[in-house]
Amino acid sequence: MDSRFALLLAAALAAPAALAPAPAVAPGTEAIVETAKGSFTIRLLPEVAPKHAALFVKTAKAGGYDGTTFHRVIMGGIIQGGDPLTKDPAKASLYGTGGLGLLKAEISDRPFVRGTLAAARRPSSLDSGGQQFFVVMREQPSLKGQYTVFGEVVSGMEVVDQISTTPADGDKAKERVEMKVRVQEKAPE
Repeated sequence: MDSRFALLLAAALAAPAALAPAPAVAPGTEAIVETAKGSFTIRLLPEVAPKHAALFVKTAKAGGYDGTTFHRVIMGGIIQGGDPLTKDPAKASLYGTGGLGLLKAEISDRPFVRGTLAAARRPSSLDSGGQQFFVVMREQPSLKGQYTVFGEVVSGMEVVDQISTTPADGDKAKERVEMKVRVQEKAPE
C-alpha cells in the first residue's frame, strides 16, 4: 500500500502545471504583444476555442511568453512564436519543439484570413497544440480544419508584417525578435 501511494504521489508531482485547468476567458479579452519592432494587439476568441484561449492567457499572465521569440518566419506567410525553448539561444536546434502536446484541437469553420491567430502543433498530430502560436499574413484556406483558430490581430498588423521580414535561413529566423505579452481583460458591462 505504501509503495502505491508513493508512486501516485510521485506521478502527481511530476505532472506539468500547464495541464491544470485554466480559468475561462471573457469574450473581448485582448493580448498586447510587445517586440523591439513594435506592438500588436490580439483579440482572443474564447467562444471559438475556449481551452486554447485559456492556456494563452494563463501562459501570458505567468510571464511564460516573455523573452520567447518569433522563431519561424515566412515572409508574407506566417510568423510563429511562443516556444518556451526560445528563451535560451543555446537551444536553437530545438526551437519549434517546446510547449506542444498540451491541448486537443478545437477546430472551427473560421477562415484563415490575414491576422488570424492559431495554435501551432506537431506535424504528426492534430491534437498537439500548446503554447506556440502563429499569425497568418494572408488568406490561407488550406489551413482550415488543420489548426485551431483562437484569436485575431485587431491592431498593429504592420508590426506583424515587419516581423515577417526578419532575415531567415529557410523559415528559421536568424535574428531574435523577442516578445513580451500582457493580457487586457474586458471589463464586465
